[in-house]
Amino acid sequence: MDLVSCVLLLGICFLLYILIQVIRFLKGDSDLSLQWAEYFGHTPESKLSGNVVWVTGSSSGIGEELCYQLAKLGCPLILSSRRENELLRVKQKCIEISRLEEQDILVLPLDLTDVSAHKEASVKALQHFGRIDVLVNNGGRSQRSLFVETNLDVYQGLIELNFLGTISITKHVLQHMIERKKGKIINISSVVGIVGAPLSTGYSASKHAVQGFFNSLRTELTDYPNILICNICPGPVQSKIVENAYTEERDKINIKADQSHKMTTGRCVRLILITIANNLKESWISEQPYLMICYLWQYAPTWAWWITEKIGKKRIENFKSGQVCAIHLFNHLIL
Repeated sequence: MDLVSCVLLLGICFLLYILIQVIRFLKGDSDLSLQWAEYFGHTPESKLSGNVVWVTGSSSGIGEELCYQLAKLGCPLILSSRRENELLRVKQKCIEISRLEEQDILVLPLDLTDVSAHKEASVKALQHFGRIDVLVNNGGRSQRSLFVETNLDVYQGLIELNFLGTISITKHVLQHMIERKKGKIINISSVVGIVGAPLSTGYSASKHAVQGFFNSLRTELTDYPNILICNICPGPVQSKIVENAYTEERDKINIKADQSHKMTTGRCVRLILITIANNLKESWISEQPYLMICYLWQYAPTWAWWITEKIGKKRIENFKSGQVCAIHLFNHLIL
C-alpha cells in the first residue's frame, strides 16, 4: 500500500470516528466524559460496594432512588432529611430490596438550614459507622417565580438551604476525610448551575454558588489527591422538586406539573453512580436538547444567550397566562 492510500485510509477512519462520536453525542443523555466512563470505565458494582454513604435529601426524588441503588450495591447508608417518617419508609424498602440489615442503615433526621445541629449529626454518623466514605449533598429546593414578584425571603431561603446548609455539613465531614486522607464529596447541582433559566433566578444563583464554592475548594485540597470533589449537574428529572418549589411567597405551594418528558429518576441515579465510581470531577446528566444547551453556554455563550432569550420570553408569557408551555426546551429546566 502506497503512502497516498495509507493517508486516505487513515482519513476515512478518522471521519468515521468523528461520525460515531457525533451520533453518540446526539443520542446520549450525558456529557462525553461520562459517556466514555459508562462504556469503558469502572462500574459502580466494582468500586462502590461497602462504602459508607451519607445522603442528604434522601426522603424523595433523586436522593430516595440513590439510596435504593446504593443499598443494592451493599453500601451502608446514612439517611437524612427533615421528614423522619419518610426516612423510615425509605430505610424499610432499602432493607427489603438488598442484603443490608437494620444496623447497616442509620436514620438521621436533619434540617440543612439548622447549621447549629450539623456537628452533632456528623458525630452521630461517625459513632455509628466509624467512617464516612462518601457524602452526597443532595438536599435542596427549587423555585418557580418571577423575580419582580418574589419576596426577598424566598431568596434567603434558597441560599440558606441549597448553599449554606450544603457547605456547613460538608465542613464537618471534610475534616474527617482530611484525617483519613480519603473520601468523596458529591454535590447534586443542576444544569442551571451552569446556565441561566427564567423563573429560577434564586435557584440558579444558589447552584452557581455551589459550583463556584466546590470548584474553588477542590483547588485547596491538592495535598489530598484521594479526596474527590465532584459536581453533578442533572437536567430535567422526574421528581417532586417542581411541586415543592418556592414560588413568589416562601410558604406558598406550587402546582403539580407534567413530568412525562423528563429523564427517569432511575437512569439519572445510575449515571450519578457511574460518575462517582470513575472519580469524575464534574458531569452533566441530561437528554437532548438540554445537553446541547450546556455545550453552547460553555463554548458559544452569545448563541446560547440568543436562544435563551427567545425561549425564555415564550416561557414567561405562558407562565403569566397560566398555560403549559408548548415548547419543551427550557420547560421545567430547574433541576
